[in-house]
Amino acid sequence: MADYDLAIIGGGLNGVSVARDAAGRGLRVILVEQGDLGAAASSATPRMINGDLAMLERRGFWRVRTALAERDIWKRIAPHLVRPVRFVIPAHSEERPPWLLRLGLVLYDRLALHSDLPESAAVDVTHHPVGNALKRPFGTAFEYSDCMVDDSRLVIAHALDAAERGADIRTGARCVRADRLDTWRLAVIDRGRRQVITARALANASGAWTASVAETILRLPLQRAEVGKISQIIVRRLFDTDNVYVFQNNDRRLIFASPYQRDFTLIGTIATPFKGDPAVVSMTADEVAYLCDAANRYFREHIDPSDVIRTVAGANMVMGTAHQPRSGHGGVTFDATRGKAPLLTIGGGEVTTARRRAEWAVSRLTPFYPMSPRWTAGAPLPGGDFEWARFDAQVDQARERWRFLGEDHARRLVEAYGSRLAAVLGDAREKADLGAVFGPELTAAEVRYLMAREWARFPDDILWRRSKLGLTMPPADREALAAFMAVEPGAIGR
Repeated sequence: MADYDLAIIGGGLNGVSVARDAAGRGLRVILVEQGDLGAAASSATPRMINGDLAMLERRGFWRVRTALAERDIWKRIAPHLVRPVRFVIPAHSEERPPWLLRLGLVLYDRLALHSDLPESAAVDVTHHPVGNALKRPFGTAFEYSDCMVDDSRLVIAHALDAAERGADIRTGARCVRADRLDTWRLAVIDRGRRQVITARALANASGAWTASVAETILRLPLQRAEVGKISQIIVRRLFDTDNVYVFQNNDRRLIFASPYQRDFTLIGTIATPFKGDPAVVSMTADEVAYLCDAANRYFREHIDPSDVIRTVAGANMVMGTAHQPRSGHGGVTFDATRGKAPLLTIGGGEVTTARRRAEWAVSRLTPFYPMSPRWTAGAPLPGGDFEWARFDAQVDQARERWRFLGEDHARRLVEAYGSRLAAVLGDAREKADLGAVFGPELTAAEVRYLMAREWARFPDDILWRRSKLGLTMPPADREALAAFMAVEPGAIGR
């Protein structure tokens, strides 16, 4: 008998989504990730849960409608990680005409069946707060509703749920060989120790490494697989509202500028083909300049490449077949050759459709296993067992219970942990009860929780993925955090 029903290579959003879905259907699951969960493309997304407005121009109406239905599901199952936002498109005389933008947004509203978000509307930016940050030539803009998401924490929430349903999640574990017989036999180097694991089926969800895993580890060809890069920049906050600006650039690309971690603005995204090592993907000087120029067409406050605080880049697999072309919905292929253990390959795709993509992938295994029905659309992710409209009430409850929390600190913690905040703060009566403090907010209690429960092993796991506190933490505190983590017992797999 095999050790597991399903083994998964890759701990990005696709991998952990498959792990959650399969574990919840009763399968014995193991996931191996060579680094940290969500450390590659899953931490470099545009951070949007949307219907992909640009897809309307390509007449992908069914894809938009499907994505908008997923948007409503995310609001229900992850209200702490997914929040509704009003997006603003200033009308530019040199780009799409206003009537075309208005028509597209009306259609967008109609495709969002049963949505409780406000419909699109025209805005006079000369008398509206969204116009304060814009250059004067812009007099008209259009608002519409979509959602923003904390992409890194969404990965962690899926891994937590999968683990609580019995999945074995291993980080720092690399699969170096996989032999395919009637079961899969995997050789895994886990924290320096070699182990052989057997599984009845295998899922290759290794992102930008999908082709190399297929060719060198599975020793199987992968057809029609390309790698694309997405790039963004972080600058100081350029506007005071909570809106996301959508800019039409002169090459017809849509560029987004969104509030980021209270004091910053995230500007992107550029999507370009990528060749090279995905582990060292980075932005070029031309890409940084491109995003600065795009923002400068609209914002009053001028930014230069020297104003960029941090760049964000990630590479991911772009998959497609003759029957399923490349798209933001990603790709799933399934191989169940007679006498050979099943193989799933899942790659690419937007955050919005990750749940549906994983559900479809796991469903391909139903002829091989007895499993329970599809379930992920109705089950909250850890910490998400409240209505999204009650998010502010969750913050108020946190401040009432832990009176030493300031408004911003409480909001960050609820955004990260939702209704499970007590697992982090416990019965602390004052901030000193949480131990040492690293930077303005990070406490030893939170670090211990992240190490013990969320697979954090190194400072970057906490500073750039479990949170984004690396943006504001002084170098001395980063060194203190590294020293603390080096001696702290109780980390998973330590």
